[in-house]
Amino acid sequence: MKDTVSKPALEARLQAIGAARYHNLHPFHHRLHGGQCTPDEVRAWVINRYYYQSRIPMKDAAFLSRCEDPDMRRAWRSRIEDHDGGIDEGGGIRRWLKLAEAVGLDPDYVASGVGILPATRFAVDAYVHYVREKPLLQAVASSLTELFAPKIHAERIEGLFKHYDFANQSSMSYFQKRLTEAPRDVEYGLSWVLAHADTAEKEDAVCAALIFKTEVLWAQLDALWSAYVEPGRIPPGGWQPGEGLA
Repeated sequence: MKDTVSKPALEARLQAIGAARYHNLHPFHHRLHGGQCTPDEVRAWVINRYYYQSRIPMKDAAFLSRCEDPDMRRAWRSRIEDHDGGIDEGGGIRRWLKLAEAVGLDPDYVASGVGILPATRFAVDAYVHYVREKPLLQAVASSLTELFAPKIHAERIEGLFKHYDFANQSSMSYFQKRLTEAPRDVEYGLSWVLAHADTAEKEDAVCAALIFKTEVLWAQLDALWSAYVEPGRIPPGGWQPGEGLA
């Protein structure tokens, strides 16, 4: 079947989803990047975001286990390497733990997964399950929030350096590294999606997958806001300020 919609039109649909739904629009990020977060709000964000970071290579490993194309596996496996790194130097996960240490947390506590909000755990686990179970087209499309990531990383780097004493080259290394990693990842993913979404039904599925992923990211920030900003109701099992400090 021939394309029912041009590739530029599909890419425009994806960009429109990001413009309307990406989590750079969430008030928690405005608060964080604007320097209004308290130290404990920053710590809560670091702890909960770690759960997402730690599950990214697991998500990608699940994807690779279903991928029969060796060329695609070779292209995709760098995502795992980016986050897990080597035995000695580590990767994005270890760089995130440097941020945790900089904001006054015990990295071992953060890595333990203790204190993760129930809604964070639910949303992130749903993403891993989605990538493990959905057709490869939707699984790849769900990664395309990386289209919008460089902008938020640049805003975050600028805002955190400007407003917070903990920001330095070491603590911000995760975000600085993603400025080059994310564009590489999304170039491959976007090209693959545009090449394989060759019917109207598949195009709609691609857009639904990207919407799902934006909701995964948004839900995590909603949980943070409810627990630590307004109304400040920390659910059972959620991190309590004062716990897990270095």
